[in-house]
Amino acid sequence: MNDNARTQGAPRRRRRPRRSPSQSTHLASPPVALQLSPDTYVPTAFRDLGVPADVDLGLHAGGFTAPFAIQTKAIPVALTGRDVCGRAKTGSGKTLAFGVPMLARLNGDTETRRPTGLVLVPTRELALQVAEVLAPVALACGRSVLAVYGGASRDQQIAGLDAGVDVVVATPLRLIDLLKDNELDLSGVQIAVLDEADRMADDGFTPQVEWILRKLTGPHQTMLFSATLDGDVGHLVTRYMNDPVEVAIDAPTDVVGTMHHLFLAVHHMDKDRVVAAIAAGVAKTIVFCQTKRSCDRLERSLIDLGVRASAIHGDLNQAARERALRRFTDGELAVLVATDVAARGIDIDDIGVVIHYEPAADAKDYLHRSGRTARAGRDGWAVTLAEYNQHTQVRFLQRALRLDVAPPVEVFSNNPKLANLADF
Repeated sequence: MNDNARTQGAPRRRRRPRRSPSQSTHLASPPVALQLSPDTYVPTAFRDLGVPADVDLGLHAGGFTAPFAIQTKAIPVALTGRDVCGRAKTGSGKTLAFGVPMLARLNGDTETRRPTGLVLVPTRELALQVAEVLAPVALACGRSVLAVYGGASRDQQIAGLDAGVDVVVATPLRLIDLLKDNELDLSGVQIAVLDEADRMADDGFTPQVEWILRKLTGPHQTMLFSATLDGDVGHLVTRYMNDPVEVAIDAPTDVVGTMHHLFLAVHHMDKDRVVAAIAAGVAKTIVFCQTKRSCDRLERSLIDLGVRASAIHGDLNQAARERALRRFTDGELAVLVATDVAARGIDIDDIGVVIHYEPAADAKDYLHRSGRTARAGRDGWAVTLAEYNQHTQVRFLQRALRLDVAPPVEVFSNNPKLANLADF
């Protein structure tokens, strides 16, 4: 018996009504209908990878003209139906690397409108962003995408599922909640994706991910993307993937080519002013702090220094986090102060500087934090602030990242070079 069954009585079976592709899918950001004529559509470079014309139309409409490296490697393999295991960091273009072949290969469940595609992600923010990237592409080929995550209206998400949806992008806990209440049926899933699998493992979601994967009872293709493929991620690959083809664009600890790294020795009492001085030289800055309390304290300090700043962390409700991210994206805020967990789904291309308020615990955390800058071919800076008792940790990081091992550069907040980091 299916372990989704209720404790009393048989599980109810929902029959999804038919729905035309133009109807609302209750997206976090509903797509605008495509208005392209044959005269305005120009095939993109994705067509050379074997992408069908209807999906390519959506790529054109979304402004995607040429594939990134991970997309060039992953899409042709995924289009064959093989399981794909991709190693690539945040910001490398993973969403289209799995989203394009998924939309190209799905056969819609026209009878019950059960989802045929599933994407599991570690955070609410990433669920929204993946859905927003895929939505216009999906619309072009008559498909729909729904983001399902905690902190938002459960009833609205259920209404979206009842209307019928092709691809569900979900965080593990909300998805399990819906599955246990029989609001969702995964037996029709043809393609499943685990995005940022290492972050889900780090956050303790591996048991929940495995529980969900066991619900995929029909034949299906599995794609997994992660910055690293060891530990719990390796276990998922071994147990739930069938002879996967591995694609990678970098070594596990390589740094992005357009990212510059700077380690600064600062005094505790001058640290916040150093952050403010760096932020004054760029349009957008993210500062990573270890704790929620540190985020709130630094936010208040920066505001007192005249910096347009806001904090995001797990104690804030989803609406407040989304509002802060929207203001940051729109340029109303210059600085976003975040914990690791709250910022893992941030996908903004024009972040000039990532500041590690304290040295990252290890190279893996450093790369995940720093990966918020130097995206989409742009240059960016990763700046680590180190107090006198943190210099040893800096040396460990430099060795692990295969950077030149050198003492942090001592600075004070009145140093003019902070306004233009390239002067260091």
